Amino acid sequence: MTIWIDPPLWPAHGRLWSHLISDTSLAELHDFARRAGIDRRSFEGDHYDVPAERHQELVRAGARLTSGTMLARRLRDSGLRFRKRKGERPLARVPDGLAAVGGPHTLDVVASSHEPPRTAGASVVVITDPQHRLVLVRSVSRVGWSPPGGKRDGEEGVRAGAVREVAEETGLHLSSTALVPLGYERITVRPGDEVAPWDTGDNHIAVFGIEVPSGMPVAPHAPDVAEAQWVTLEQGELRCGSEPWWPLVSRWLDQV
Repeated sequence: MTIWIDPPLWPAHGRLWSHLISDTSLAELHDFARRAGIDRRSFEGDHYDVPAERHQELVRAGARLTSGTMLARRLRDSGLRFRKRKGERPLARVPDGLAAVGGPHTLDVVASSHEPPRTAGASVVVITDPQHRLVLVRSVSRVGWSPPGGKRDGEEGVRAGAVREVAEETGLHLSSTALVPLGYERITVRPGDEVAPWDTGDNHIAVFGIEVPSGMPVAPHAPDVAEAQWVTLEQGELRCGSEPWWPLVSRWLDQV
């Protein structure tokens, strides 16, 4: 198990930066970063960005020096590489992060203003009002609360599926063009670990945001939804703040 760091050659925000990785596990990387006092906000899904002035300190703490090219190869070969499109930001990587999958998988949570991947088979909509309240629903078959959403029907587009699911689960009728892309959840299932209806490889859940006027009533119109409620931000955090996808909710509330 080794922590690696490349030279501080990467310019951003008026400074030069290095990248810090593990060639074995993210747990090892996070532990090293914690002991070195590196802010968790510097984590970029598969590495930490660290400023040039801390480079030698981290080498003395045990990080081994390597070139940028070799660091990229080591990260690729480790299997820890976090795939993302330009402009996207990794928010979380959690082994077996979604209980609803029902089997081994890796959950990646990605913030993105791009349209969600075309392969997205489901969607979730973070619905808020001007008072920063949000809509949460509780399923009949699963424990806990979440924003409304669900799987697409047949050849239905992801936006069309999102507004249909919201109407069924909350009674709210939204415009598909008003939905703002917030990012997506990527559920990766290894061969041999398949659990229907999840496919081997990548499965995507699109996440949208929308603000609606205050006072719009919500009530479930689908038999598989037990409750739909408006809740305050504080109530939402108590119910869902520990979920890997919660940072996408926080980012939306920071935008509106």
